[in-house]
Amino acid sequence: MSEIRPFANAPQISFNPRLILTGLIGLFLAVGIFSGVYQVPAESVAVVQRFGGYLKTETPGLHFKLPWGIDQITLVEILRQQKLEFGFGTQGATNPYQYADYRDQEGEKTMVTGDLNTALVEWVVQYHISDPVAYVFNFREPVPTLRDLSQAVMREVVGDRTVDEVLTIGRQEMEAKCAERLRELVAALNMGVRIDQIQLGNINPPADVQASFSDVNRAKQEKESAINTASGNYYQIIPKARGEAEQKIKSAEGYAAKRVNEAEGDAARFTAVLAEYLKAPEVTKKRLYLETMGEVLSQVPGKIILDDKASSFLPLMNLRQAEPQTNPAPATR
Repeated sequence: MSEIRPFANAPQISFNPRLILTGLIGLFLAVGIFSGVYQVPAESVAVVQRFGGYLKTETPGLHFKLPWGIDQITLVEILRQQKLEFGFGTQGATNPYQYADYRDQEGEKTMVTGDLNTALVEWVVQYHISDPVAYVFNFREPVPTLRDLSQAVMREVVGDRTVDEVLTIGRQEMEAKCAERLRELVAALNMGVRIDQIQLGNINPPADVQASFSDVNRAKQEKESAINTASGNYYQIIPKARGEAEQKIKSAEGYAAKRVNEAEGDAARFTAVLAEYLKAPEVTKKRLYLETMGEVLSQVPGKIILDDKASSFLPLMNLRQAEPQTNPAPATR
């Protein structure tokens, strides 16, 4: 009985150590070249670290680094304005630290004012990364640190004001104060961040007392409206009254000047008559008499003037009766 040998006819495989080594070296170089090339986006720079220490900062474009973890890069967006939202959140944000979850949002916006009231304050911090090296190396988590600083500054500013100031007239002053204080802190800590601005969003009282605050605000608005209406009426009526008073004063002054001028004219006329009278008294008397009689008799209708030589008055009466019923001119004989 013959012995059966399995795989007796199978082909023999031989391994070439040199070929295997060449393949491994090629694979090693390919992986190194692939991992050593990196791209920096247009709005960013790359902070390069070698063995964990700072090496250089690369500008946007295609660059090469030592592979296998010798060189490490951190992309920092320095040309993009970033923001942090407090008390609310915009969905779809690329920055994972832009807003907190819903439970943390409620805690962020709940603040105590200086008069021990509660206000719900929402705000946004807009910032740029100004120093990428300081941003990467000075803090392990710079954005969460900036969030904590922003909350501390806002609570400090809100705590120095009454609830009426926070809800109504203090918005712009609070924004300016928060931005100034936060800039001082990030500069002192050398965080590599530049604060652009702080914008306050919705500021409301707690839901339990919001209706009462709405009533108070409505009453204040009605008060301001009534004051504005009264001021409008005042500035409409008072100038009109002053104008009418000035007009009456001017009219009275004109009338007084007219009367004075007339009186002075009459006095001058009488003075002139007196001067003529003194020159020729009889002539002046006769002239004045005739002028006066002419003025008086011209106003009397149906008059007949007789002298002492008239023989009879009756013929003149008959003549008067024969005249038409009109207003005849005065007859003088």
